[in-house]
Amino acid sequence: MENLTFNIYTRTADLPNSWDEVAKSNHFLQTPYLKVLEDSAPTNMQCFFIGIFKNSRLIGVSLAQYLNVHQLESFGEREKCFKTTIRNFIFKNFASHVLFLGNNMITGQNGYAFSEVIDFSSISDVLVQSAQTLVTYFKEKQVNIHLVSFKDFYENCSVELKEHHFSSLYEFNTQPNMIFNLPTSWKTESDYVAAFSKKYRDQFKRAHKKIEGIEVRELDVNEVIHHEEAIYNLYHYVAQNAPFNTFFLAKNHFSTFKKQCGSRFRICGYFFEGRLVGFHSLLLNDNVLETYFLGYDETLQKEKMLYLNMLYNMTKFGIEHGFEKIIFGRTALEIKSSIGATPVQMSGFIYHTNAIVNKLIPKLFKRLEPETAWQQRHPFK
Repeated sequence: MENLTFNIYTRTADLPNSWDEVAKSNHFLQTPYLKVLEDSAPTNMQCFFIGIFKNSRLIGVSLAQYLNVHQLESFGEREKCFKTTIRNFIFKNFASHVLFLGNNMITGQNGYAFSEVIDFSSISDVLVQSAQTLVTYFKEKQVNIHLVSFKDFYENCSVELKEHHFSSLYEFNTQPNMIFNLPTSWKTESDYVAAFSKKYRDQFKRAHKKIEGIEVRELDVNEVIHHEEAIYNLYHYVAQNAPFNTFFLAKNHFSTFKKQCGSRFRICGYFFEGRLVGFHSLLLNDNVLETYFLGYDETLQKEKMLYLNMLYNMTKFGIEHGFEKIIFGRTALEIKSSIGATPVQMSGFIYHTNAIVNKLIPKLFKRLEPETAWQQRHPFK
């Protein structure tokens, strides 16, 4: 790591002046978003901002997140079985203090950015050294980090990282990231619908028929504040019923996000008889549209096909605003493939700080990772 050094910050107010210029390739490493994390991170999360310097000049930025699983109210309540009970026991007792290098709240390669070309040997070295520094930081506070995870790398990067300082780490692949690469020829929702085969065009029409009576509109910052409690309750219901969670958002997260990031963060509300019954949110990251958290009223979800309509509406927004692709994340793989998203495998790297447990990581991880059987759909002609 020739001439490279790093500094770890806990407050955005202390970041170097050139931080946002170095992070310009990714809005979610820039200070407005980092301040969202600072002001409204999940209660069991602490964030660290890593500046990487070459000859005292800032050339790279990175993000780390510490999670205390002991503070988590639930890992997710949808799946009740013996395997899940064992998994939860192991997480609480052997993986309750977790350090992520990267962003555990967003799917995709959002862990670092550089203002100049840096070789993968140096990138892997600085990430590993940053992690080791944070492990020591917590040890001095009588907190023993159990797991260290380097999160979300596309295949071209993971292959390179494995050649260097990640070579001794366990590489894992969880559920794929569902990504919709939008054809440049599509300019309107009509272009999108016209590309469907008859079966999926009928699905689109049926979903739009079902949602009649629901008013859908984007919320401004004052409306987000006004509906904050309802938004959180709708989000929390969906999150609590997910197969697995490592955090729950703070109750002021959505309003804080909207205040800090303005038009880069969009929340769309779904109203039935004047009552908020659902919402979806989007992150605008240059030419990439990233879907964020959503929520819905379960009593209306099936009847109104709320979730499917949200997927269509997010796709419509992406097409009409000229985005190159939409990142839909790792949940609900089959229904996302039915609207056009395709699976892209991403890798993470992980190690346990206990040498004995670390040797067991390959076997343990495969046994504890929730399995999802799904069939990819191919909706286009």
